[in-house]
Amino acid sequence: MTVAHPACDSAHARAAPADIGAPPQPKVILLATILASSLAFIDGSVVNVALPVIGRDLHGGADDLQWIVNGYLLPLSALLLLGGGLGDRYGRRRLLVVGTTIFALASIGCAFSPALPWLLSARILQGIGAAFLMPNSLAILGGAFSGEARGRAIGTWAAVGAMTSAVGPVLGGWLIDSFGWHSIFLINIPIAAAAIGLALRFVGEERRQVRNHSLDLSGAGLATLALAFLTGGLTIGSGPHGWTATAMAAVAVGVVLLAVFIWFEKRQGEFAMMPLALFGSKSFIGLSLLTLLLYGALGGLLVLLPYVLIQAADYSATGAGAALLPFPLILMVASPIMGGVAGRVGSRLPLTIGPMIVTAGFLLLLRIDGTSSYWTTILPAMVVISM
Repeated sequence: MTVAHPACDSAHARAAPADIGAPPQPKVILLATILASSLAFIDGSVVNVALPVIGRDLHGGADDLQWIVNGYLLPLSALLLLGGGLGDRYGRRRLLVVGTTIFALASIGCAFSPALPWLLSARILQGIGAAFLMPNSLAILGGAFSGEARGRAIGTWAAVGAMTSAVGPVLGGWLIDSFGWHSIFLINIPIAAAAIGLALRFVGEERRQVRNHSLDLSGAGLATLALAFLTGGLTIGSGPHGWTATAMAAVAVGVVLLAVFIWFEKRQGEFAMMPLALFGSKSFIGLSLLTLLLYGALGGLLVLLPYVLIQAADYSATGAGAALLPFPLILMVASPIMGGVAGRVGSRLPLTIGPMIVTAGFLLLLRIDGTSSYWTTILPAMVVISM
């Protein structure tokens, strides 16, 4: 899913033309998009804390619990481009509201799931809702602001996204300890209601002029199947039974389907869900690879660091989650500033220097062992990574 959002989000949003000049309620529009997208950010991290409790209550093993995470991430990643295309065709505000509504209803389904299959089904619906609301949330900002104001708005959006992702484990631990694991899903309802209300009241409807053609539903289906087989094979292969024939066959089918998806998208041309012509741009390829690598590293940080602290340094679950707090707090302050800087000087320099600083922070994390002090080992690394 998506965990932290570096400046490449800002660069992407600045590429979209502004549909309106100065929005009448810019802060309210920003708030509406932040509330909607925060649903996806929070849910991408808070559920990890609840997996052991859910497993005990619903009688699921480690292999089963992995699909609670994968069931959310698969439709989110596979349908993200389709969600953006639907917004261009039918209206970004409409898709934001539809996606947020689906997410809220699915959250209720998660909270009251009597068994793991029900929970998995509801998590898939959450992923579909997130795939609709996320790209349209960012597109609304790209169309509502321009110039340096757009950079600041996207920076604020990214900062809050990173903050909610990192605060999620701490919030989830407290909710689980106080009210049970069902509460981590019910907390989404008031947030979704506020986002929908603000969007309907203050966000103007706009859509791009697109030619009348059918949506690339076949491409979306192929992408979903390819990712499902790849994820399933990798999940089975990393489990206790290792790389069985089933695991290798699933990965092989996923690779074949991915190749078929690329071939099909090439045939679709400009009407493809993922137009391959985009990859003729070196800037697009470089930005996409940077996003993949940086998001992957930061995602691993938010998942693996608490685990290492618990296993190697005897941290409690709440304490391990709290160890990440410097990351969102610094990002919340620095991202709007860097968004404005990128709006003035361009994105190339920040995107070059930023990953180098993050690399230095990860190198500092190599010093962690069972006797490491938080203040002299973990905190300095988190500060450097956040900068």
